[in-house]
Amino acid sequence: MRILLPNKIDQEIESAINRAPCNQKTPAHFRIINSKHNARGAITALTHQNATAAMTLTDCDSFITTACTVNHGVINVEENESWQRLKIHAVPLGRYMGKGTESLQMMEDEMHGRNKGVAIPVQVRWLVNPHYIRERGQKGEISA
Repeated sequence: MRILLPNKIDQEIESAINRAPCNQKTPAHFRIINSKHNARGAITALTHQNATAAMTLTDCDSFITTACTVNHGVINVEENESWQRLKIHAVPLGRYMGKGTESLQMMEDEMHGRNKGVAIPVQVRWLVNPHYIRERGQKGEISA
C-alpha cells in the first residue's frame, strides 16, 4: 500500500488508520504495519500477514478521511504491490550451496520452470548467513 504525502509521516497517521477499521467493525487483521516514509514523499506500509492490501483497502475513502484528520496532506491511498513471502526449508546444500549466487540463481530458475508464470519480486536468498550454513555443512552438522 502506498500513501502519498507532501511531508514526513509520524506514528499518529498509522495509528489513526489502524483505528478506523475498528469503528467500522472490520476484521482485526485488516491493519497496516511497518510504515516508512520514502525519498519520494510517499509512505509505504505492509498489511498484516493475514490480509492483502486489496482486502484492507476495500474502503479506500475511509483511510484517506481518517489519515486527513491527522495530516491534511494525505491525497491518495493505493495498493502498489501484491506478493506472498515464500520460505523454503530443507533445501539440499549439495545442490544449492555453490560459489556466489550461481546456485541460488539455479534455484530461482527451477522455481520459474516448475511454476509457469510465477513472478518472484525479490532476489532469492538464504534465510541465514550463507557462511554459517556452509560451515555447518562442512562439519557434517546439516545437509539441508
